[in-house]
Amino acid sequence: MSIKPKLSQFDLTMIVVSLVIGMGIFRTPVEVAQKAGMPLIFFLAWIMGAIISLFGALTFAEIGSRYPVAGGYYRIFSHCYHPGFAFMVNWMTVISNAASTASVAIIGAEYIQPILLPQMDSSTAIKIITLSSIAFLYAINLAGIKMSARILNVLMMIKIALIIMLIVAVFAVPTPSAGHFSLNGSGEFNWLHAFWLCFVPVFFTYGGYQQTMNFGGDIPDAARKMPRAIFYGIAIILALYLLVNYSYVHVLGFEALKNTQTLAADVARVLLGDYAFKGIAIIMFFSVMAYVNASIMSNPRVYYAMAEDRVLPAVFKKVNTKTQVQEFGVTIFVVFIILTLFFSSSFVQVLGYVMFFDSISLITASAAIFILRSRAKKSGDPQDIYSMKGYPWMPAFFIIVYALVNISVMVSNPQGSFIGFLLFLSGLPLYLLLRKLIK
Repeated sequence: MSIKPKLSQFDLTMIVVSLVIGMGIFRTPVEVAQKAGMPLIFFLAWIMGAIISLFGALTFAEIGSRYPVAGGYYRIFSHCYHPGFAFMVNWMTVISNAASTASVAIIGAEYIQPILLPQMDSSTAIKIITLSSIAFLYAINLAGIKMSARILNVLMMIKIALIIMLIVAVFAVPTPSAGHFSLNGSGEFNWLHAFWLCFVPVFFTYGGYQQTMNFGGDIPDAARKMPRAIFYGIAIILALYLLVNYSYVHVLGFEALKNTQTLAADVARVLLGDYAFKGIAIIMFFSVMAYVNASIMSNPRVYYAMAEDRVLPAVFKKVNTKTQVQEFGVTIFVVFIILTLFFSSSFVQVLGYVMFFDSISLITASAAIFILRSRAKKSGDPQDIYSMKGYPWMPAFFIIVYALVNISVMVSNPQGSFIGFLLFLSGLPLYLLLRKLIK
């Protein structure tokens, strides 16, 4: 048996940061500002999001430490609940990942639309650009063209450099306009309701830390190094998010922030002029499309693993010998993306679908810590594992907050939530059918 590679505390810290910082920070602040209504709630929502994400990351770190297997986040459902429920969550994750990819593709289209199709109705133009980009990337993937790790790393560095540039923009605009940082709302303003509505876009932007549980068995001295790495990672993310959001408000003003669709490019325009706006818009578009392309390449592997476990037909394992592409799996994933765009072409609607699915899986996955702890009382704790000090109130608080997120999605989009819930339930009869058909 080969020895597993071990991660350092720094390695895991960087993994946490890379799992969380995606494309959302270049779009979701607009949604948060619209729902917050005032800067105080806007910034408090980002701070609270970091604290709750820290609770979640520590919870998943312990789960990963207690159940250190490859793909632990998906296998924990079968281990602690039932294979049928695990399939339902995987089925839900397939749809959620397609919706998430669709939402990111919409972000890229919003950035490039003023340059490519400035005269056309924006919603129609965004839909055309999004569908055309996905069709183009689908063709590239079928041809077997793959993006190298070096290119992906370069794009990640461009993304971090872009965040730093947006933060530096604060110094280029020394004095914000009057009223941009006003902390007062109108007499009828409902602070609690506004704060509650901020949860959906904020937690979408902070998402990804749950994958830390996949590394629970790969870090030595987990009890000491795991919580430090996660704390440092979340602290870095919070610092970057607060600084870049402060820059957004400072440079554009809170009211302008609420109404922009090309956030990063608008800040660049203030900093460097119209040419910078176009340049950043193009960079953002290609960065987004790189993510979408990577998603189209990686997500069909989930189908491959499910086919290996004999819960999906063998056709999902079929790989073209010349191009090394899962042609059927890639096609199915792209179909899911297009269906998501067909039912809801706006970023906000897709965001609701994603958070509805994610909150269900996060609630049930994090609740597994209570099951694992209960089993450990009978069998004893494994050696060199991480046990969180805030148990049981940290995971309980995390679960309650994400339950509120799900309620928020259901209140704001009852029809979409109902459709999403039906899709989730449809996973059970599909699982039972596939068990009979696949021998």
